Amino acid sequence: METESEPYVRLATLRQLHQVMADMNTARSLADTLQTVADGVVTGLGYELACVNLVRPDGDLVVAAFSGNPAAEALITGRVGSRESWERRLSMGEHWGDLVFIPHTEGWILDDDDVPQWYTDGPAPRFEDEWHPSDRLFAPMYTPGVQGGACGELIGVLSVDRPRNGRLPGAWGREALQMYAFQAAIAISNARLRANMQRALVRLEREQQALRASEESFRQAFEYAPSGMAIAEMGGDQHGRILRTNDALCRLLGRPASAMRRYSFSDLVHPEDIGTLLRTSAEGGRAELRLGRRDGTYVWVSLRNSVVADAADGPRFLLTHVEDIEERKRRELQLAHRASHDSLTGLPNSAELRARLSARLCKRPAHAGALESTDAAYGHPAVYDANGHGFDFRPVAAAYEGFDHHVHTVAPAEGERDDGTKGLAVLFCDLDGFKSINDRFGHNAGDAVLIEVARRLSRGVRDGDTVARLGGDEFVILADGLGRADAQDLAVRLRNEIIQPIRAEGRAVRVGASFGIGWAHCGMTADEVLKSADERMYVEKRSRPKQHRRAG
Repeated sequence: METESEPYVRLATLRQLHQVMADMNTARSLADTLQTVADGVVTGLGYELACVNLVRPDGDLVVAAFSGNPAAEALITGRVGSRESWERRLSMGEHWGDLVFIPHTEGWILDDDDVPQWYTDGPAPRFEDEWHPSDRLFAPMYTPGVQGGACGELIGVLSVDRPRNGRLPGAWGREALQMYAFQAAIAISNARLRANMQRALVRLEREQQALRASEESFRQAFEYAPSGMAIAEMGGDQHGRILRTNDALCRLLGRPASAMRRYSFSDLVHPEDIGTLLRTSAEGGRAELRLGRRDGTYVWVSLRNSVVADAADGPRFLLTHVEDIEERKRRELQLAHRASHDSLTGLPNSAELRARLSARLCKRPAHAGALESTDAAYGHPAVYDANGHGFDFRPVAAAYEGFDHHVHTVAPAEGERDDGTKGLAVLFCDLDGFKSINDRFGHNAGDAVLIEVARRLSRGVRDGDTVARLGGDEFVILADGLGRADAQDLAVRLRNEIIQPIRAEGRAVRVGASFGIGWAHCGMTADEVLKSADERMYVEKRSRPKQHRRAG
């Protein structure tokens, strides 16, 4: 067979392709595979230069291997081109199957993008199919098993340059490069899989070596650890039962080792933290919760789990590390309290007040000109407009879907008639005559008055009600489940408490108090509720003669 005939050329190329593909699939590492891919383009496909651009986890492409020119290799290897620039290149030019050819007549617009590239000098083409130094040919590589760039995931791009025969590749050359890119993608994917498997095997071997460590070494590490350690059963009817504890954990909980073996951690955890314990993953889980001491108190701990098994894959056990974090938790709680409470009186501050009030309210759809009746508030299909005319409430109720498990806050009806509705009363309290105490006796006396007023207000409300200091000499009380008469009675009682003499700086002083009662209901913001109560307080203050605003 003539060595210059096309069948001979194709057969020789196939033999070269067979060899370079074999080399690709026998490379020992991912780096070797990438370099073999680049070298195979040069040795098997007849191009002088080849570059492998590999997709990184962030989507950009890095020059991972280069072949054919040591100077160009040193210049661009390791450099990165953005995914946006690469997608632009792969979407322009001529598409030869999966290949992308960008002729020199179009490629000049890519000279300034961020894709790493090399430049070769040479004369202009003398005939139509001659390769130009500025021509670009790319072979995208897609995930194995999917042929065609429209369907597969891009894993890299082969860039080739300067065919040895000086001509644009014909149909056979294009098909050979496309087949090679497909096989290269398989080789790269397999190399990545092998690398991941090797790393997994290394990790597995290390874990097995750790599990094969001597019992004596483990016993010493377990027993003499400075923080608490426990081993518990994993799986079965006795899951979670404590089998063994070290001295540090026994000291921390004040319980002997023999007693600890009667419990599981679910028996020792604070009732409020049982959900946190159950949500903690056995394998590598971590949680912060409270464990019970023998004396009935609780201590904050950081609890971390891991699973251990013997070398023969025998019974699995739960190894729990318990660290005392009581001091850190105490500081955190103190910081949280300082952030949400007034430093002088210890009452919730303005931010905490608004948070508690907002938690009770939801934004309900506004229906202009319509006011819900008490019946509607309790789910009955009746709504009345400002003139008392009713209409079916059920279409409106449909708009309230999405507030499941939320009890809407409503206000008692205006007027003297008590309709039995209970609501969230907001009592805005402003002290009368407080400024004169500051001016006459100093700020220490004023602070003493504020502290005592805060104490009296807190003493005069129910458990669960909120007394907050809004700022200066202004206080706010949130009292849920009150009718209008109840709220008025509460304001009178609190005013009577406040006007009693207060000892400040060795003398008895008195202040008065003006109360405004507002009502919270869904559809209002916290600021709107507070503003309403504030305005009612000023109405009440102005309605009383000045001499009656303060006693003594």
